Amino acid sequence: MTLSQGEAFARIRLLRSPNIGPVTFRQLLGRFGNAANALEGLPDLGKRGGRSYRPANRARIEDEIAATIQAGAKYLFHDSPDYPALLRELESAPPILTWRGDLSLAQKPCVAMVGARNASAAAIKLSREFARGLADEGFTIVSGLARGIDGAAHAGAMPSTIGVIASGIDIAYPPQHADLQEQIASEGLLLAEQPPGTEPRGSHFPSRNRIIAGLAAGTLVVEAALKSGSLITARLAGEAGREVMAIPGSPLDARSTGCNSLIREGAVLVQSAQDVAELLSSFEGFARSRVKEAGTAEYVIDDELAAAEPADVGKLLSNAPVAVDELVRQSGTSAASVQMALLELEIMGELQRHAGGRVSVNS
Repeated sequence: MTLSQGEAFARIRLLRSPNIGPVTFRQLLGRFGNAANALEGLPDLGKRGGRSYRPANRARIEDEIAATIQAGAKYLFHDSPDYPALLRELESAPPILTWRGDLSLAQKPCVAMVGARNASAAAIKLSREFARGLADEGFTIVSGLARGIDGAAHAGAMPSTIGVIASGIDIAYPPQHADLQEQIASEGLLLAEQPPGTEPRGSHFPSRNRIIAGLAAGTLVVEAALKSGSLITARLAGEAGREVMAIPGSPLDARSTGCNSLIREGAVLVQSAQDVAELLSSFEGFARSRVKEAGTAEYVIDDELAAAEPADVGKLLSNAPVAVDELVRQSGTSAASVQMALLELEIMGELQRHAGGRVSVNS
């Protein structure tokens, strides 16, 4: 599919507009047919919720596109044939990515490798060796360019590696990995969801983690504490129905407690790159690991059915995330009606979406 320049511009502008996330973006495209029509319809949707609404400023999008070109990057849209197939399966898959490097690496079998930033010397060595071994087996290694395990995995797999960053494509983070990030962009593949010029913030890292997990058939945790971003990535992989693997470690080392806990919860224990390759070479969409069940399905919005008022559905929401299926059951209305009401609540900035197709009020 080839987008016109006008529609590509409209899509970028739609996604950068207030309160438009990946799920809402797709629902708006489905409802209006294209991004240009969706932009025209947004003010009316805002009025239905009792608020005025303005899409992103055109000049801001023009500046973003210029910055993307200046950085030597390109845009990748969710319905492009080059968009990674496994990532597209996620309900929350990024509608637009920017990229530099060799996009074909994302079409090869991918393994995500994540772990502690303050990793032990042994774990860093192990990460490098696992990554090199898996690259030799024909896998692309996906990670997040963080210090410790991530950096070692990228280095070991070079050039068969994808770096997913929480900043704009033109921002190096952490600064210590500026050279590594540039090497990945030149020899491997660098991906970013945030617009150019965006400095990384705390909320960007879980979003980055879902991309890391979504690109790969499986996620391997090398070394991680109980409360770490690596475990978030592993659980997101489980949510998506992908394999979750972990290397066991000493119970006396706090940096191993996360891996040991994952194994206890159902992650596959692996001890060599060959274990990972054997597990993922036979992966056909049914994971042996059972860290987390996959989320709920999407619904298509139909104008004739979209009759539920946002206020009615909003009364069923709280700070605790709830599945959309449960809202459909409790509201007594159609799935399409509930999805339309949720869309309007999100546009008004009153809804927050969570992994597994769950939603809550925006606290």
